[in-house]
Amino acid sequence: MSLYSVVVPVYNSEHTLEELYERLKNVFESTIHEEFELILVDDSSRDNSFSVMEKLHKKDSRVKIIQLAKNFGQHPALLCGFSYASGDFVITMDDDLQHPPEELPKMIGTLKEREDVDVIIARYAGRKHNLIRRIGTRISVYATSKMLHKDPNLEITSFRLMRRFIVDAILSTDTHLPQIGNLLVQTSNRIINVDVQHDARKFGHSNYTFRHLAHDLIYDITTNSAFPLLVVRDIGIVSFFLSIILALYYLIRFFAFGVSVQGFTTTVLLILGYNGLILLGIGIIGEYLMHVLDEAKKMPNYIVRKKEL
Repeated sequence: MSLYSVVVPVYNSEHTLEELYERLKNVFESTIHEEFELILVDDSSRDNSFSVMEKLHKKDSRVKIIQLAKNFGQHPALLCGFSYASGDFVITMDDDLQHPPEELPKMIGTLKEREDVDVIIARYAGRKHNLIRRIGTRISVYATSKMLHKDPNLEITSFRLMRRFIVDAILSTDTHLPQIGNLLVQTSNRIINVDVQHDARKFGHSNYTFRHLAHDLIYDITTNSAFPLLVVRDIGIVSFFLSIILALYYLIRFFAFGVSVQGFTTTVLLILGYNGLILLGIGIIGEYLMHVLDEAKKMPNYIVRKKEL
């Protein structure tokens, strides 16, 4: 009999944790008939989430609870959960009940049937996210497929089932704030999607605002690709050759026809435009340098404040 570790990052989810536990317990005991452990990682919630987690731990020893010292984010919380997971397979899912535990038998059954597959990633049939989240997801999928040379038809979501050696490989990666989805693509090409139901949120609203999505996209691009630098480089090259062509053009006009160059407004606009481009290039380089600095600091991705295992 296999052991499945279900890792759930928790943030302000006091109203959903008990239902999540009960549904997981029912699915594993009544349908899957396998052993499981539930690892809840509190990412410094502002509500009573950790108190609910403590009650669940006292109720069932299979529930492991960890509280982080500050809000580190979803991916560091998952890394923390991975380090305490002891299962043969590891499942990641959200705490808001949008990932139905009842869909797990489908994912587990597929992995059992497919020995050639290392990771199952849920593909949502009818997303219940808002418009901004859906647009952001599409842009992120396109960008990561280009950066990581992955199949553009492979959707990366946070509802996953992984073999143990994949999790061990992720834990061995010594990098600052790694993105789990990107690491999966870099670790194995034996990843497939399985269609699952995606439920609407019962409580609250998503913490992923447009600002968060934009920040994550910029972080993904600047940590996995030199694309912005290459764009600025190419613009610079094109601008250089255009300047030579224009210089020759105006010289010929001046010496052949005596036409002088006029246009104070054009000169000002060109200066402003190219100064803006230069500052943009400096900003992009600064973004890359900050990533290098973060890596050099070797700051921990998470700090555990309290745990009950």
